[in-house]
Amino acid sequence: MTRRSCAIYATGIVCAHLLILGIALLVAQVFQTMIQERIKKEITLAENSRVLEGWINPPPPVYMQYFFFSVTNSDEFLAGKEKPKVTQIGPYTYREYRPRENVTFLENGTKIFATNPKSFVFLRNMSSGDPEVDRVITVNIPFIAVMNELNSYSFFLRSAVSMWMGSMGIEVFMNRTVHEVLWGFKDPLLSKLHAMRPEVDEHFGLMYNKNGTHEGEFVFHTGEKNYMDYGKIDTWNGIRYLTAFDPYPNKYNFTDGSVFHTFLSRKELLYIFAADLCRSIHLAYVADKEVKGIPAFRFAPPSDVLAPPDENPSNAGFCVPAGDCLGKGVLKVSVCRQGAPIVVSFPHFYQADKRYINAIDGMNPNEEEHETYLDINPTTGVPIRALKTSHKTTKECSGVKKMETATIDDESAARMRTLLLIVTVMSNFPVIIVGLGAILLVVLIFLICRNRQRKNEVKRIDFTEAFHSFATTKDETAYTQVSNQAEDSPENRTNQPLRNGSYIAMSPVEAQKC
Repeated sequence: MTRRSCAIYATGIVCAHLLILGIALLVAQVFQTMIQERIKKEITLAENSRVLEGWINPPPPVYMQYFFFSVTNSDEFLAGKEKPKVTQIGPYTYREYRPRENVTFLENGTKIFATNPKSFVFLRNMSSGDPEVDRVITVNIPFIAVMNELNSYSFFLRSAVSMWMGSMGIEVFMNRTVHEVLWGFKDPLLSKLHAMRPEVDEHFGLMYNKNGTHEGEFVFHTGEKNYMDYGKIDTWNGIRYLTAFDPYPNKYNFTDGSVFHTFLSRKELLYIFAADLCRSIHLAYVADKEVKGIPAFRFAPPSDVLAPPDENPSNAGFCVPAGDCLGKGVLKVSVCRQGAPIVVSFPHFYQADKRYINAIDGMNPNEEEHETYLDINPTTGVPIRALKTSHKTTKECSGVKKMETATIDDESAARMRTLLLIVTVMSNFPVIIVGLGAILLVVLIFLICRNRQRKNEVKRIDFTEAFHSFATTKDETAYTQVSNQAEDSPENRTNQPLRNGSYIAMSPVEAQKC
């Protein structure tokens, strides 16, 4: 066997083995299953897991941006001449720090206890003004809250209380600095009530007592038992059900929005707890995105999240008291705001009923600026980019818009890309084997064709040489007439003509030699 034949046979054997092995692994999905199981075990909140430190101290910076709606025609509105007109001011940006503290493992590492205090630092370079200088004319929420409590009383009592508050300069609208409205101030009305009822706090602010404090004690599932429970809330302040919207059984089946289980599907709904809404909301798949070279699924609240019960029956439990439901796109959260008549929606009443948008001059909802969304890497379940928006207001007028943004930092993004590259290569290893087998198959076909071509060329060369040799021999051979006479006799000599017409006598032997 020639060296060329050995190479062909060796290539064929290797090619066959690679194709058989690769197709078998591809069909059995051995590597895909192995990688998935490995990731499910690695991405948990276990004590020695790689993601625990990032969960305790999240590296991506979180920014809170507040926009305020300042009423420009308060007198005309109170006189009933015009609908309220508002001008949006802001943003006033704060860097939010949210480390987890008091981390303790429970039940053999299957659950983890933690508190999540949040602190805010003002960022002047990312803000459009000074919150301690800029003033805003907005609804006096303590005034509205007191009047709302008096709805069940007689008209005369409400009128008397209103006149009493007016005598102290307390009106429907207040003119305060942004810092006061946001972080709190000593309210004159609440101070009067505090003197009569000490349990009433005399300070008011949308974020009052929320800087440096936590929202409660949480127990999370680590994902050790079931990867689908990774990061889900087990209890909050010792209870397993949200009680704000009693008797609706809103059992905890959601995360706090910081982590999700691995290997997300485009068809599933994600549930997160929204503190501004005092309830959980679900997010649905919207589109594929890419953030810093990392593939992601975008999830956003669908239009039925804040729909009335006639459109979304599952929202009936959020109408408190029962049957007291607002229109599409708004949710009354008085039950978890100490009775304050506060309504929450998406900014500028995005996805809300047109009557709310048209009731206030200055509302301009649009998806690009006002949609809440999460961009999540489907393999790891890690949020890559987030935009959370909400709009707090009263029934009477617009209030404040809050935007919470976060994007993965460059260092974490680089580590994520490396991890995903390794996962992709390992998961597609059978495809790589099949590809190598296919390449060798092409090489094998080329070698076989080349070998046959060479054999044909060799045969053609041999035939040509034989034919050329035969033709040369034929041309060099001279034929003469053979006589029966003796060779040496003069009679046997052949007379050969010369060019000049003469003849020369030659014997047959001499003629053969010539």
